[in-house]
Amino acid sequence: MRIMSEQDSGIVQSLHPLVRRLLAPNPSAFTFSGTQTYLVGRGEIAVIDPGPDLPEHIEAILSATDGERIVAIACTHTHRDHSPGSRPLKAATGAPIVGCAPLALDDSGPRADAAFDRDYAPDRVLADGDSIAGEGWTLQAVATPGHTSNHLCLALPEAGALFTGDHVMGWSTTVVSPPDGDMADYMASLNLLMGRDDRIYYPAHGEPIERPQRLVRGLMGHRKQREGQILRLLGDGAKPVPTMVLAMYGGIDPRLHGAAGRSVLAHLIDLERRGLVAPDGECWALAA
Repeated sequence: MRIMSEQDSGIVQSLHPLVRRLLAPNPSAFTFSGTQTYLVGRGEIAVIDPGPDLPEHIEAILSATDGERIVAIACTHTHRDHSPGSRPLKAATGAPIVGCAPLALDDSGPRADAAFDRDYAPDRVLADGDSIAGEGWTLQAVATPGHTSNHLCLALPEAGALFTGDHVMGWSTTVVSPPDGDMADYMASLNLLMGRDDRIYYPAHGEPIERPQRLVRGLMGHRKQREGQILRLLGDGAKPVPTMVLAMYGGIDPRLHGAAGRSVLAHLIDLERRGLVAPDGECWALAA
């Protein structure tokens, strides 16, 4: 299977008799080569993560499904590179929007909704275990909060596959950004996946993951390592988040330092709840 790059946007690639993918033309430091939209089924189609509201991408979806019928538009979560395309696609096809719940953030505290699609309006919200079906396929919702509070994965049992959205990606670790992103929830959701027997993951960014249990185990270990780094850094004295980011993420693209800081903050909030650290003005310190 050929690895997709940003030059492949708009080109349909078949991954399984029931699964095709299309790459949206939105590459960035946060989306890798772009958001991958998945087409599930033949004849009767579910579109997973229709992507950003870009006319060329919506046209590519419609062209790829010409002669078929889109019966569901499913969204894993409501970041702007995933769900806004649901509205023009619904207008063009009449298919219902299903999947994650709309996001409603509390107004208190620092805001984290700049990247959220506030206009997302599903016709049906899928709770954990709910399903939709078409000719030869079934999609079952698996609630995986953490990256966002409304994040869903979607299982396709006929292929032993799990569409993982941004919960597990094929190119990078997931950003967990408070107040909506929650590290404890994210770790619990990874642990949930460890108990499943999916054969393959289809992430929204990056290539299919053919040894999913191994990757999830590694992601959990990685987060535990980050937690240990934070505790060791604070063992030398109180520090602000940017100082910790420079010590922990020295080799990454500086454009990603802000996102890394959000994940560090998510770890700190989790550690505070567990009584291990405490805020100290603009800094964080080990709990007394």
